[in-house]
Amino acid sequence: MIRFPNKQKAIDLALWQNYNHRFDDNYGVVLSSKGDYTVCQTSHPSFSKSGFENLPVDYKKMDYQHIQQIRMDDDPLPHFEEIAGMFSVAHGETLRFILNAKIPLKRFIRYELACRGYDENFNWVGFEKAEEIWLK
Repeated sequence: MIRFPNKQKAIDLALWQNYNHRFDDNYGVVLSSKGDYTVCQTSHPSFSKSGFENLPVDYKKMDYQHIQQIRMDDDPLPHFEEIAGMFSVAHGETLRFILNAKIPLKRFIRYELACRGYDENFNWVGFEKAEEIWLK
């Protein structure tokens, strides 16, 4: 169990944990008696299923305030630190070109994943099969 004073950061960690442990665990966020937010497995005996916060399915509706909160965090979650780092080291003109030319970053990511030879669940499937999975 990990506690956060910030509800959104707790939700962010729970979403990451649910993705990272998608085969065996399910994580949720509970408001604790101390007023902070606890990230724990939903099967934890101390918490009833009804006490968990509703988690979003994805980040489709992430706004700039949420991004600012992530970027200004003194102790950011590692996955968001890595994502932010990818953009912060890019040349500004390159970032502007990506937006202006509508570069399909999703396709670049899928191509990169195909080149690694793994499937969606990080199982080695070989390069040809990975291309079928990621470049369809």
